[in-house]
Amino acid sequence: MTNKKLSIKITFLLLVLSIFAIGQDHSNNAEDVHGTPVEKDVKAEQKEFIDHHLKDSYDFSLFSYTNDEGEAVHIGMPLPIILFDKEDGIKMFMSSKFHHGEDIAETGGVFYKVYHNKIYKTDEAGSLDFDEHHHPTNYKPLDFSVTKNVAMILIVSALMFWLFTNLAKSYKTNNGIPTGAGRFFEPLILYIRDEIAIPNIGEKHYKRYMSHLLTIFFFVWFVNLFGLTPLGVNVTGNITVTLALALVTFFITTFTANKNYWSHIFWMPGVPKLMRIVLAPIEVLGMFIKPFALMIRLYANMVAGHVVLMSIIGLIFVFGNWMGGTLTFGLAFGLSILELLVALLQAYIFTMLSALYFGSAVEESHSDH
Repeated sequence: MTNKKLSIKITFLLLVLSIFAIGQDHSNNAEDVHGTPVEKDVKAEQKEFIDHHLKDSYDFSLFSYTNDEGEAVHIGMPLPIILFDKEDGIKMFMSSKFHHGEDIAETGGVFYKVYHNKIYKTDEAGSLDFDEHHHPTNYKPLDFSVTKNVAMILIVSALMFWLFTNLAKSYKTNNGIPTGAGRFFEPLILYIRDEIAIPNIGEKHYKRYMSHLLTIFFFVWFVNLFGLTPLGVNVTGNITVTLALALVTFFITTFTANKNYWSHIFWMPGVPKLMRIVLAPIEVLGMFIKPFALMIRLYANMVAGHVVLMSIIGLIFVFGNWMGGTLTFGLAFGLSILELLVALLQAYIFTMLSALYFGSAVEESHSDH
């Protein structure tokens, strides 16, 4: 694997993930169908907080509190809003104008409002019209905003590019010996090569897949780790992101497969001809089940981990006493440690299964040996 190939792979993955993540579910607001704030008890607030953590949003929220005047103060970082309005053209502004969905954003005399995770065009009063199914009928511009998931994809991609570019340079300048952070990452790279790529793909073909396997492993691992931070990101808990990752593996498998792979799908050798006709549609279906399993496995495991962890933390406020809070805090701390292992394990599983699919695509027939 060369540094150039790894850079190309990271760039391609970045573009695919950004396209799939843009415009997906964003911050959840506590409003009824008419946009009126509703009162919530502790359990309802806990559920809303978990939903907000799982969903994408237009800003990074660290925490919030109520000041002496009774106003909610949010501490975080806004992100760019990019809208294409067919009547007013491209509109760009920071998400702080929405004040976490509580205010109406005005730019160039045009007003926009966030309602149920989507941005709608409205008037100065923030009025929304609804149909019989309580769906807003206001114009919804094309949304190309940089949400926190998109921002984290960009950050992790830049971090990976910087880390492994420096690692590659250290080999050249230090006689093949890594320096700095490269000393930590080199054993992981060698493990992926020696224990995942070579055993499952083979000595002959593994090198052309190494850049993808390394990219997918470290990308999934890094975004999973960031998901455990107070930033509240849940990149792999967004099914569009896991779909994009699975599709990249699917396309690489499909377009690099040899004739033996296709013969086993459409006309399996070594079985009666009648059985070949029966097995062909099953094998074709299996081609699409594999990326689907990749997508669901990563998505479901990460979402479940976040839901359980946030639910346990929420019990501190449900119990409302020192004993229940202390026990719950200890349980949440232990589960957080376990989540660190799960973050690495899911990256390993995704990489291992990708290597298995690549190996099946380039496996040679017995007659070729």
